[in-house]
Amino acid sequence: MKIIEGGVTAAKGFSAAVCAANIKYKDRTDMAAIISDRDCVSAGTFTKNVVKAAPVVWDRDLVYGSNTARAVIINSGIANACTGTQGMEYCQKTCRAAEAELGVPADQVFTASTGVIGMQLPIDRLSAGIGKMKGHFSDDIEAGTEAAKAIMTTDTKHKEAAVTIDIGGICVTIGGMCKGSGMIHPDMCTMLGFVTTDCCITKEMLQKALSKSVKDSYNMVSVDGDTSTNDTVLLLANGAAGNRIIDSENEDYRAFCEALDYINIRLAKMIAGDGEGATALFEVKVINAPAKEDAVTLSKSVITSSLTKAAIFGHDANWGRILCALGYSGVSFDPEKVDLFFESAAGRIQIVKNGVGCDYSEEEATKILSEEAVTVTADMHAGSASATAWGCDLTYDYVKINADYRS
Repeated sequence: MKIIEGGVTAAKGFSAAVCAANIKYKDRTDMAAIISDRDCVSAGTFTKNVVKAAPVVWDRDLVYGSNTARAVIINSGIANACTGTQGMEYCQKTCRAAEAELGVPADQVFTASTGVIGMQLPIDRLSAGIGKMKGHFSDDIEAGTEAAKAIMTTDTKHKEAAVTIDIGGICVTIGGMCKGSGMIHPDMCTMLGFVTTDCCITKEMLQKALSKSVKDSYNMVSVDGDTSTNDTVLLLANGAAGNRIIDSENEDYRAFCEALDYINIRLAKMIAGDGEGATALFEVKVINAPAKEDAVTLSKSVITSSLTKAAIFGHDANWGRILCALGYSGVSFDPEKVDLFFESAAGRIQIVKNGVGCDYSEEEATKILSEEAVTVTADMHAGSASATAWGCDLTYDYVKINADYRS
């Protein structure tokens, strides 16, 4: 696997365009579109929130009910959630506008929205935005980067990644972009993710790969414990690379999954590190747990602890909060066997041994916790399973951002 520059336009046959449609923001691009030059198979994973935005319902029906897809139309600023039948009508109108302006069949177009819940989309501006993008699609790296910027809401950084892999002597590319900063707590965050690949793979194997991948990537991220109405990850494969088709769980499939995992984990970590108001990426590794499920539960319990997140913001080695979060996770373990470590670019320090605080330097611990990326490792000494979760610190700015989000 080779890490390369780019995002959704890195793979052969995919192009992107953006525009400023003035949907909510008045000073930036707020629409993006991705198009493949040939039919794709698609896969998707969606929010488990009972309250689902109209685009989630639309895209889910397309993923599960159609064999082909060609394009994705994305807007930021307004989520098209809790908008009733009109919201679904606007999804349909968006896709019809794409058909009229871009020549892509309406039933092969995904829609995605992010932003304020409860507001109706200004459909005339959105449709006009599709017209603005006509004739401006490009497959260069910059086009993918601009698309990643256009879908941001409270994000402070655009998020994209791309890799190439060798499958049967053929170079296959996978690229992706995502957005997400607040209302992040997947059961598969407000997050949107779009991954494209020129790999030749069946729809069944594509969905299997994506469903597996989100478990150890997006589903291990939490910023604030709120699972969004709009969470969507879409994966499009157009087969332009010309590799032998992946139709079973063989060596080629495993290579594809490894690369897909890299893309999704990298994007997920970008979301965590760009949490609203965050100053640090907060990573929690649980090792030597009784079972994988236990390791997942334990790591997510710590990553979602408000008190622990606040301690990370204060660069305070308050390890009691970490043990406490492990203890109320619901997983049974012996607290007198637990070891805890802090680690960052500034070094590594053990703070707990066998459930009791070590004689460590508070000054050294503070130095370690003052970096932009901080890791807590919890060794449970109870098995061989492990899991990693990602979040961020809890800051004053998180409250400020969310107190006036609609204004």
